[in-house]
This record gives sequence, C-alpha cells and structure tokens, in this order.
Amino acid sequence: MRPSIVKAQPADVEKDASMIKQKEMMAKHYNRLTDAKENGEKVASTFVPGNLNELIMCFDLVNNLPEVNAIQSGLRKQSGAYIMEAERAGHSEDVCTYVKSDLGMMAKGNIGPNGKKLPDPDVLLLSYTGCFTFLKWFELLREQYKCPTIFLQTPYMADGKVTPNMVQYMVKQLKEDVIPTLEQVSGVKFDIDRLREYLAKSAKAEDDLVHILQSGKNKPSPIDAYFGGIYYIGPIFGAFRGTDDAIDYYRFLREEVDQRVLQGLGPVTPDGPMAEEKYRLVVEGPPNYTNFRQFWKMFYEEGATVVASSYTKVGGTYDYGFRHDPDRPLETLAEYCLGVYTNRNLPMRIDMLCDYINEYEADGLLINSIKSCNSFSAGQLLIMREVEKRTGKPAAFIETDLVDPRYFSAANVKNRLESYFQMVEQKRSGSGAAA
Repeated sequence: MRPSIVKAQPADVEKDASMIKQKEMMAKHYNRLTDAKENGEKVASTFVPGNLNELIMCFDLVNNLPEVNAIQSGLRKQSGAYIMEAERAGHSEDVCTYVKSDLGMMAKGNIGPNGKKLPDPDVLLLSYTGCFTFLKWFELLREQYKCPTIFLQTPYMADGKVTPNMVQYMVKQLKEDVIPTLEQVSGVKFDIDRLREYLAKSAKAEDDLVHILQSGKNKPSPIDAYFGGIYYIGPIFGAFRGTDDAIDYYRFLREEVDQRVLQGLGPVTPDGPMAEEKYRLVVEGPPNYTNFRQFWKMFYEEGATVVASSYTKVGGTYDYGFRHDPDRPLETLAEYCLGVYTNRNLPMRIDMLCDYINEYEADGLLINSIKSCNSFSAGQLLIMREVEKRTGKPAAFIETDLVDPRYFSAANVKNRLESYFQMVEQKRSGSGAAA
C-alpha cells in the first residue's frame, strides 16, 4: 500500500488518507448525535480521560464529549465568542476555557460542528480522573439539564501505583451505582458478555495505536505525535473505542504509517510531506486549537517533529502496556481510569517524559503551558527542571491556551521556539549548556 495524500487547493491543507477517514468518522458520529432524539436514542455526556465508551454502548447510549465539542469550536474559530458569552454570564477569566466554550455554546443555541443543535443529555457520567474542573463542569451541566448524574470516583495515584483496593473500590461503584443508573436511564438490561465483546475490540485497536505511536522511534519519524497525534487519538479516545470502525481505522492508519517508514518519509503536514527532520522533540501539555495550523507550521518550517507527547496519553497510557481485558471486564475499566495521564502524579509524569526522550532519541523537551488548564500546568516548571537534570537534554517553556484566542501570541511563541532550537544546536555542538 502506498501512502495516499489528498492534494488540496493551494489555500487549503493537504491531508493523508487516514485523516480523511478520521474526519468522515467524526462527521458520522456528530450526525448520529444530533439526530439522536429524532431516532429515539438517548445521550450520555462524559469526558475523554476515563471515558467508559464500551460500557456506554452496552446501554445503546450515544456518547457526547463536551471537551471535544470545545475543541471543534476552537478549530472552527468559534470558541472566542462562546468564551466571551460565558464571561458575560459571570464566569471568571481563570476558568478552563473548555468549560466556558461549552457554556457559551449552550447559551448561543448549542449548535454542533455539523450545524445542528446538540441534544440535551439524558445522563451525565463523570469518571473522575484527576481533573477537578470536570467535577465543577458537570455541576453546572446538572443545574442546566436536571438529568441524572453519575459520579465514578477514581482514586488518585499519589503513590505512583495501582493497588487491589483501588480497583475493588471502583468495581463496587460500577456494580452498585454506575450500571444500575445506566440501566434505569436507558431501559436496557446490562449484559456483561456484550461488554466483553466491546473490550476485545478495544484491545485490538489499542495494539495498532501503540504501534503507530511507537513508529516515532524511527528516523525520520513518519508521524508527528503531537499535532498529527490529535487526529490519531480522536476515535479511540472518544466515541469509537470498542467498535469495528475503530479496528478498521487503526489498521488502515498502521498500514499508512508503515509504508512511510519503508519509504523513509516524515509526517504529512498541512503544507504537504515534511522535508528534512532537523529536530526531534518530546512535548508536554495540550496544544492550542484556535491557531492550530499556525502553531504546527512554526514547528515543521523549522524541521521540528514531535516524536512523543504526553497529551496523546490523556485518554489512555496504552504504550505502557495497558490493554482492555475482556476476561476482567469491570476490573479493566477501573484500571483504565486509574492509569490515564491526568491521574498520574508528578514523579510518574517526569518518568514518562524522560523515558520518551531517551527511547525516541529526542533532542529535548518542550512544555506548552496552558493558561487555563491547572490539571496539566501545575508543576510543569518542576517537571522541566527535573527532566533536564536527568536526561541532560535542553528544555523550554512556551505559553498558550486551549481554545481562547486572546492567549495565543504568535510572535512570542515563534521567538521562544527559535531560541529553543538555537539552544538545541548549541547543546549538540557542545558549546552550550541546558537552560
């Protein structure tokens, strides 16, 4: 199979075939979501970290992800107006901009990316995995929609390990609270064999995802594991994990990536295949979505490829060995939630970033500190200094925001990146020290 690139108009972007396939999948899901009430389907709103999509499907519920809706608004340059609307309603400038984008979108008609109104949820399922904002966000949504709310408490990995008691605590919640409430809301009786079937499909797709992400160890890397990685993780972190569509997509993507490796090609960028790979980076923190293409362009124009990132583990740390296990259906759901990146303590995050720098032979670490995301940003300076000390590789710090265009300064980001690449060059030549 030859890697397929769809040639766009000069003012547009170039997309490889897997990106087209992924966008078609997402469009199909949004059409199902906005048509749910008309088709007699009920809707569960939940979040990406700790997303229990396999369990949700057991009750014939359609999965709605508020933070993905905010990302879509950011990519479409709509989030700025939504955020201002939320701030006019009294929400602070310091509140997560995903939240404000979502609340502002609701106030302006709750129109999804396909131009249709998103349905009111029938149930809110909060699988709490380390981000306190999610808890407050769903409190606001509960006030708005007056629907049942399920809270699945995930113990924080403060000591850096998962214990049997932690798993048992979560399984008890699943049996006594989560599953009975979903049965009541949906009118569908829980079938554990149906769950096992979905979990087996998840594991198959997860194998291919890990292969794809680990292809970044090649030189040149055939993927960008941060900007391109956003497209790669979309289906498995959202409404497609546990489905045949996910299996087909990740098999297709794996073949595409493997072919680029065979041909010695780098990733496909919005302006076409990347030229020479000059810098190999590991990136910590989410990207900016309101200026996503401009942000990415600052990297690939300098020949910088992100070979590994922490953000692509926010919905599951599969490259550390976790797979959904159909033989332990409820336990594996608990272990999945426990292991996501936002539920890992700072030493675990530091270990992960150091491992990536060493295993992927990266030139250093770049942190994108997000103004309104405390879950990621807290402790990042400590992370940066510790990673520098342990790897001997230079690190740098830039600042943007998730979906608030007011906090993206292109000139500032570009200047810092250029300074960082100079630092990398000095480190290579032995004439400079890590910052």
